[in-house]
Amino acid sequence: MMWIVQFFMGLGIFFGIFGNIGLLRFPDIYTRLQASSKCSTTSLFSIFIACMLLEGFTPMTGRILLIALFFLVTGPVTSHIIGRHAWERGVIPWKRKKVKD
Repeated sequence: MMWIVQFFMGLGIFFGIFGNIGLLRFPDIYTRLQASSKCSTTSLFSIFIACMLLEGFTPMTGRILLIALFFLVTGPVTSHIIGRHAWERGVIPWKRKKVKD
């Protein structure tokens, strides 16, 4: 059972690190927003699953599940609000420059 918990913790750390790398490397707000929202959600849920498995079937598991559901609802909403605000402010999405042969 402990190796499953370690797997989910490792998976959460993996997604968290790559989400931060994407946040630093991507060129504009829209691609950065995608990297940060997707990876933060997956890393958060992986860590929550590990915590629920580690804790067992207790009232704390229900609390963790409730917090996970809260993040499931609020994560996409905040990403949408940030992207919508950037769009309304006139932030133009990044486009790759064409390379001439």
